[in-house]
Amino acid sequence: MGQVMKGRTVAPGLATGEALVTSQPISFCLGVDPSTGLIIDSRHELYGQSIVNKVLVFPFGKGSSGAGLVILELIRAGLSPAAIINLRTELVVATGSIIAVHFYQRTVPIMCIDEVDFFSLKNGQMVEVNADSGWVAIFGGS
Repeated sequence: MGQVMKGRTVAPGLATGEALVTSQPISFCLGVDPSTGLIIDSRHELYGQSIVNKVLVFPFGKGSSGAGLVILELIRAGLSPAAIINLRTELVVATGSIIAVHFYQRTVPIMCIDEVDFFSLKNGQMVEVNADSGWVAIFGGS
């Protein structure tokens, strides 16, 4: 196993995927297309990129209470990130993942990690998120 980071679990679960990292907040409501999983906010540095099956790393969410519904729809459609890593997670971001367990028996694990660990994550690294045990492991990448 590569570098292991401890974190705080927001939504439980296990996932592995390629890191998609941004230092900018993400608005799921009007910022992510729930029918494709693409970032559609033309002002965002990840514009046009897919979040599908990625470990989506962003500092925090922004926007309206509709964010949870967008995440819920992404999970239902199989277009969600594999996991989410934040510096801090707003309730509106966590809600979609937490509710999906009840509706679809699926979740997107969400973890918060400290700033030093957060800024060490890079695009393309393979990341394992074990929100059940409270750790994130990096396996390499670009």
